[in-house]
Amino acid sequence: MVGMSFVTTAVFARMAWEQFLQIEFPYFFLLGLAAYPSFFYTVYRFLRRFGQMEELNAVYVSAKFVSSVQAIMASTVGYIVSSSCKHIIDDQHWLTSSYTQFAIPYFIYDIYAMFLCHWHKYRVKGHESAGTRTLRTVVRTYLHKEFLMVVHHLFMVLVCFPMSVLWRQGKGDFFLGCMLMAELSTPFVCLGKVLILYKQQHTLLHKVNGIIMLITFFCCRILLFPYMYWVYGHYAGLPLYRVPFSIPAEYNLGSAILMAPQVYWFGLICRGAFRVYRSQGAAKDQVLRNGHRPETQVLD
Repeated sequence: MVGMSFVTTAVFARMAWEQFLQIEFPYFFLLGLAAYPSFFYTVYRFLRRFGQMEELNAVYVSAKFVSSVQAIMASTVGYIVSSSCKHIIDDQHWLTSSYTQFAIPYFIYDIYAMFLCHWHKYRVKGHESAGTRTLRTVVRTYLHKEFLMVVHHLFMVLVCFPMSVLWRQGKGDFFLGCMLMAELSTPFVCLGKVLILYKQQHTLLHKVNGIIMLITFFCCRILLFPYMYWVYGHYAGLPLYRVPFSIPAEYNLGSAILMAPQVYWFGLICRGAFRVYRSQGAAKDQVLRNGHRPETQVLD
């Protein structure tokens, strides 16, 4: 399945970038290429100098902060675009193409930012040597751990970006706005990871954030696709179950490729939440048992 997805991505990428070469000079794309790394470095230097953070923590928190800011911007733009398009096919909004060009470099930057986080974690675990062999090991373990995320990011850059800018021909801004709102769950995912970094899994903040993360992730990344099918069915006068058979096959394929990793990641989130809940229940039982032992001894 992974191999098929990789081949499909490669085929789409070649066709998409042939079209991308015909686009007018992408000012917003170049602005995004400069903005995200610059923002990351600024936050990193601030945390190191004024926050007195260790290097690993500064890199990790900076990466998650940039991701959260990008997600807030994307979901805000998505809401503006989708709510402004009364006709789901023909209505257009100027933010659609402009922000898409600005946002897509984020995925390029994030591949490197994730690698930086992985690299510093690797060094903290006792692998301080920076030789060629160590670098190869880090890259190999990084790609093994984040393979699906890297493929997802490359798919967004090499396929979704050219498709959204060129192949749509100005159609479907409403649906692109809906896709941007999928980022609404990202700040909560990032906050959860930062809390885990600081070993705050058992705090009230982590519990509340986890609940919000589950709800937003499920609604904005899983239910999003059936919702868009339902909206199109309402527009075309079709029941939901007939929509996949009335649209071009490539639309269904693209939706399946984008939705599959979301379902996988949601499963991981649910498994992690259940693991935390189970461990807290076991710890609570242990505390109760320990708390009753002195009473039992006194009564005896």
